[in-house]
Amino acid sequence: MAMSDETQSTPSVTAIPASPIPTVRTPAYLGPNLRIKGQVTGDEDLKIDGKVEGPISLGDYRLTLGPTARVNGDIVAREIVVYGEVEGNLQAGDRVEIKKDGSVVGELTTARIMVEDGAYIKGTIEIKRSKTQASTDPNTLLTLAEKDFKLKAARASTESTQ
Repeated sequence: MAMSDETQSTPSVTAIPASPIPTVRTPAYLGPNLRIKGQVTGDEDLKIDGKVEGPISLGDYRLTLGPTARVNGDIVAREIVVYGEVEGNLQAGDRVEIKKDGSVVGELTTARIMVEDGAYIKGTIEIKRSKTQASTDPNTLLTLAEKDFKLKAARASTESTQ
């Protein structure tokens, strides 16, 4: 039984629009048996479980220091999570997390910070205020000025007793 061209049908292909799937970024990884001496820079998330002697700069990316990580150098990243040990200054554009067994000796500069019970910090912490949080309300400005004044007075009295 033959069919004419008019009666034959071909399967149709319907295009399915791509759904917006959130991008999951897999971090680069430096294992526990790696030792790096020198500068580490990159444009991706990074997890370190080894030892690094030197500065680490990841710009707008996340650095996770695992429980076996040992870093001796300054760190600059969008987000820094510390499970291991750091000797150096930390500068995070967004936040710093120091987990319960984490240890940081150095200055921390960040917009947000989280420190779990049991974490060790020796140094200073500076919380940078976001420019979007600035207010022109006189009561808010007065409260901020009072906090800054009290903080400066406390620092001055501590320095004069040393």
